[in-house]
This record gives sequence, C-alpha cells and structure tokens, in this order.
Amino acid sequence: MEKRTLRQNNSLYKFFELLAKDLSEAGLDAKQVLKPEVEIPFTPEMCKVLLWRPIQEAMYGTTSTTELSTKQINDVYEVLIRHMGEKFGITTEFPHQEEK
Repeated sequence: MEKRTLRQNNSLYKFFELLAKDLSEAGLDAKQVLKPEVEIPFTPEMCKVLLWRPIQEAMYGTTSTTELSTKQINDVYEVLIRHMGEKFGITTEFPHQEEK
C-alpha cells in the first residue's frame, strides 16, 4: 500500500480549511449539518474530525489520515464531497500543489 505523500497531506489539510470556509460562506454551520441545538461555526479541525473521519473509519477502519494510501484519500474525498454536494451544494475541490 502506497502511503500518502507529504504533498498529499498538505493538500488534505488545505482541503479541510477550504471546506470550512465554503460551508461558512454558504451560511451553514455545524448546527445545521450536525447539531441542531447550537450554532457552531466550522473550523478545519471540525471538518477533519466530524466530516472526514467518520467516512474514513467506515471505509477503512482507521482514524488517522497517516494510515491512508493516496488512493484511499481520494476515495474518502470523493464520498465526502459527493455527499456535501448533494445535501448542501458544497463542492470544494481538493487543492493542488500551487494552491497551498
């Protein structure tokens, strides 16, 4: 299994940052997506822990992104962004090296 690269790791964390920004700009907060009782603005860490990690665990039985191969990162991203697009209209692209 080919482990994720440092470059891919940097892109992954940039994706969490961009997703948090896109969710906020769309007027969505964690209350609407996760907890209806409290307004909670999204942060990159929340995107990782509350959105990415459950999909990663369900698909691969791991909790650390360091345990994912490059293909697995792409697979988790595809599932997450498809769901975010269908449910909330959020289609954050995975960043490329020049965007970091």
